[in-house]
Amino acid sequence: MQIHLKFFSGTSSCPALHHLPLFLLLILADSVSGFGSMAPISASFGDYGLFCAIDASGKQAVICWDANNSSSTDSSSSRYATVLPPMAALSGGEGFLCGILSNTSQAFCWDSMGLSKASDLVPEVYKPNAYSHIAAGRDHVCAIRGSYYSENDSGTVDCWDIVRVPNTSLGSIQSGRFYDQNVNNLVFRKLVSGDGFSCGVIRDGGIACWGPNSGDLGISVLSEDYLALASGLDSLCGVSQFSGEVKCWGGNDSYVNPPIGIRFVSLTAGERHFCGIREDSHGIECWGNFNGSLIPKGSGFLAIGSSNFLTCGIREGDLVLDCFFANVSNRVDYAPPLQLCSPGLCSPGTCGEGMFAFNASLLNEADLTSLCVRKDLKICSPCGFNCSEGFFPSSSCTEDADRVCTSCSLCQNSSCSDICKLQSFPETQQKQRWTQLRQLILIIGSCVLGFLLILIGWCFLPRLMAARNGEGQKSHCWCFIRKPEKENDGNADQHLPASSVAPCPGVAQVFRLSELKDATNGFKEFNELGRGSYGFVYKAVLPDGRQVAVKRANAATIIHTNSRDFEMELEILCNVRHTNIVNLLGYCAEMGERLLVYEFMPHGTLHDHLHGGLSTLNWSLRLKIALQAAKGLEYLHKEVVPPIVHRDVKSSKILLDADWGARIVDFGLLTPNERDVDVDMRMDVYGFGVVLLEILSGRKAHDEECLPPNIVDWALPQIRQGKAAAVIDRYVALPRNVEPLLKLADIAELALREDPNQRAGMSDLALLLDQLVKDGLLL
Repeated sequence: MQIHLKFFSGTSSCPALHHLPLFLLLILADSVSGFGSMAPISASFGDYGLFCAIDASGKQAVICWDANNSSSTDSSSSRYATVLPPMAALSGGEGFLCGILSNTSQAFCWDSMGLSKASDLVPEVYKPNAYSHIAAGRDHVCAIRGSYYSENDSGTVDCWDIVRVPNTSLGSIQSGRFYDQNVNNLVFRKLVSGDGFSCGVIRDGGIACWGPNSGDLGISVLSEDYLALASGLDSLCGVSQFSGEVKCWGGNDSYVNPPIGIRFVSLTAGERHFCGIREDSHGIECWGNFNGSLIPKGSGFLAIGSSNFLTCGIREGDLVLDCFFANVSNRVDYAPPLQLCSPGLCSPGTCGEGMFAFNASLLNEADLTSLCVRKDLKICSPCGFNCSEGFFPSSSCTEDADRVCTSCSLCQNSSCSDICKLQSFPETQQKQRWTQLRQLILIIGSCVLGFLLILIGWCFLPRLMAARNGEGQKSHCWCFIRKPEKENDGNADQHLPASSVAPCPGVAQVFRLSELKDATNGFKEFNELGRGSYGFVYKAVLPDGRQVAVKRANAATIIHTNSRDFEMELEILCNVRHTNIVNLLGYCAEMGERLLVYEFMPHGTLHDHLHGGLSTLNWSLRLKIALQAAKGLEYLHKEVVPPIVHRDVKSSKILLDADWGARIVDFGLLTPNERDVDVDMRMDVYGFGVVLLEILSGRKAHDEECLPPNIVDWALPQIRQGKAAAVIDRYVALPRNVEPLLKLADIAELALREDPNQRAGMSDLALLLDQLVKDGLLL
């Protein structure tokens, strides 16, 4: 048996870590999770991949799930609910998992394919022993003797084989393959295991690898320390203490193109890929046989674990499980349960510099004081000092809380503007180029068009006038402005309507074009709020200080809409008044312009908050927005005469006012002569159902990066199969009671039925949502 020893020097030249004590560096390695490693989350390998994690209830119970989302707390599939005892740590092998019992520190291993009970696969000779560390390999397990919760977490190693008997469950025997006198005389702190090899961190410095396949790693004697290790089937990667970067050995097809220049705090390994948690932002980077586009963005992680083709992580902040596949072809129905999971391993002692002790109060659970079974234990996690793209650190790391990341959309001062501008510089630069190009095209086009109009007018208008007057001689055409009759006060010209269009009786103001032009800074692009087929929408500040939104029709709209249609539209819009509608304030029809002035919505669109990087909406606010949007559509359908059909209900057409109230905007008009009124309204119901799915899942209505791209095709089958929990947005902290969110999924299903006649009406949907909000179950 070949043994490779690597002895370390006791110091480090890394500027960021040279002052950290050795025990702290070893704590960093505790967040390692993967094949052969020990962590709060791990998975079995092979065709039947089972993930397990320690929950965040303070009881250290074990949650397990598989491709069918068989959760340990799911009453319909509770095969792991009673058979797995609470554990302090987990490690996964091929077709089995192991853990350390939280109350006795004894090892416990079980067959991941067991259907009725979890048989203990630890040999009888080792069952009485207490262990401080455990690492499951492909078909063997090694563990370090000693109490798990003792600060003296080092000891000698025991190893045993997991025996595979055809057509029967697994068994175990004391291992002869992994017995070596030299190794048995060493005292270890940490372990990892792979296919036919194990490696351990020696208490006095160095790493020893042993086992029949240890020579295939190709590891030579090195003097470098490693903060974290993870092993695949035939490979090993470690995080260098000197540089914080990754170095790998063994089968290079599983770790091809490892990242360069990125510092990591932990690693995990799949069958043919590795992933790590970045030191700066706690984001995830993967290499090997892995599609990087599938990695979730915008959230940091505190612990990760991998199986053959899947990696699951525990997100920082909310401790929600998030899973992603190594490649698109691997995707199956693999939604993790909704339970919150432990961000790390419970341990005694202090956390030390560069770490923080996770504070259970951050989870907003009134009855939760600790994530560990004993009050003297704590979970130490590495501090982050930066945030993912689009966010900035709004507070620094303390002893009991990590740094807080805030969306750049909420940046208010210079302390964050530099970070946010730096992140968006390439995009901003490109946008500026396009803006300059558009402005140049508009200037040139306007000049050419103006010249042509002058030329045409100069040539043809005199002839038309002459023909009309019956004169054969040349004449000039003069433009006369008809003066209205003066009123008694002598200043009537300042109060006259800007056009011949009759004003809305008593509710809408008639604006002058010059007034709106000044209020929008000349309709400049930096005042632009949005654009659509109708034209442009600008933010405007009126002379009296009011902020409004001005909707300016483009040329195509003006050409295809005659003045009579515009008057009819104004008459109807003036009569539309509701707290959940963006109400019309006034209009202008001067100089051929068609401008509508609406209430200004300072918090933007629902779409921008769900998908565009604006502040995240909590569940209570999302339910309130859903209810208010439903009431707005119900008003258009049932109370307006003639009824109004929106025809384009989507999240970008739901705006949020100063009080975060939902307002419907950009609705179309339905005259009494149009047919299939009810069918058109059912189309609005369908669009609203899509919005409900966006609110529930946080996913776009159509996203080419997702499979399937259409949100209805993705979500509706899961809801109808009773798996609505898999649809819930995992980037928002879960409420204590998720039942209202499951009911929201059912309401969405009522709006999305294929047969329009089977869809609920807006009044029914508004009633159901109103009851959901009144129950107050999310508070």
